[in-house]
Amino acid sequence: MQVISLFSGCGGLDLGFERAGFQIPVANEFDPTIYETFKINHPKTHLLEGDIRNIKKEQIAPYLDGEVDGIIGGPPCQSWSEAGSLRGIQDARGQLFFDYIRILKEFQPKFFLAENVSGMLANRHSAAVQNILQLLEGAGYDVSLTMVNAKNYGVAEERKRVFYIGFRKDLGIKFVFPKGSTEEDEKKLTLRDIIWDLQETAVPAGPKNRHNPNAVNNNEYFTGAFSPIFMSRNRVKGWDEQAFTVQASGRQCQLHPQAPKMQKVGKDACRFVEGSEHLYRRMTIREIARVQGFPDEFQFLYTETNNAYKMIGNAVPVNLAYEIATAIKLFLQGKGDQVVGINPSTKKEGKT
Repeated sequence: MQVISLFSGCGGLDLGFERAGFQIPVANEFDPTIYETFKINHPKTHLLEGDIRNIKKEQIAPYLDGEVDGIIGGPPCQSWSEAGSLRGIQDARGQLFFDYIRILKEFQPKFFLAENVSGMLANRHSAAVQNILQLLEGAGYDVSLTMVNAKNYGVAEERKRVFYIGFRKDLGIKFVFPKGSTEEDEKKLTLRDIIWDLQETAVPAGPKNRHNPNAVNNNEYFTGAFSPIFMSRNRVKGWDEQAFTVQASGRQCQLHPQAPKMQKVGKDACRFVEGSEHLYRRMTIREIARVQGFPDEFQFLYTETNNAYKMIGNAVPVNLAYEIATAIKLFLQGKGDQVVGINPSTKKEGKT
């Protein structure tokens, strides 16, 4: 089964689909700081570099072999983010969703998946979201909209994300979103499970937070002062917890679990525990890559360490992508009855 990847980033979503048995012959990414990382890790995929608004069907088609089974991607989420301005569809980045739909209509694959942040479901965006749903349905698809937490899908991270998934109407598929493999608390992965072995080899980034050549396999961390906003709340998760949502920023990266949780000293103010200040450091690039489910053989190429944090923070957690892709594949094969779905009553609320 072959799919087209749009807004590919470094390819977390792609890697999950590849593990589920899909082939990705062609992809598109806008950010030049990501190109080399994508290409070295996805050698079988041709990367179309540049703005999706300039990508035409004729540029994609030569890399396909017959019918397109699916289109996957995560249109830029900053304009929908809870941490951002929540401008949504009013923002040019939010409008890139329409280019995703344009390409979808041109190829008419069997299915599509579009991923975005939970902020998209804020009340102020309800009209825009309904508009997007109508456009997707008007393109010929039965569409579901589901918010889930990555920690329920074999990912050691609290990360709520929204997924639009649609199947072409002529297929008559009634998709149910899969229940995660780690929904039960006793099955959840923790920071101890995935990054314990990295703490002794972590090194600080080089001068001006450039790549440190002494770092082994990207195990280097961003350095520098912490802003008042950063210090407004605790940024430390314990070893036996899941990480906070990985941010697309080195400066805003959460702190390593070797440190005690920060002390609250005011309504919007925390501080490091006295006598333990030396334990407070940001997590390394390799540590957050593991949090997001990237294997150690996945290479991140960069000069500025912040670019690595950005590409990892913007990625879809690999195992979350894999579990969704596996369910999609079963439905395409006529084996949808094998998929254990999430509770319908929690589907739109993300209380999974």
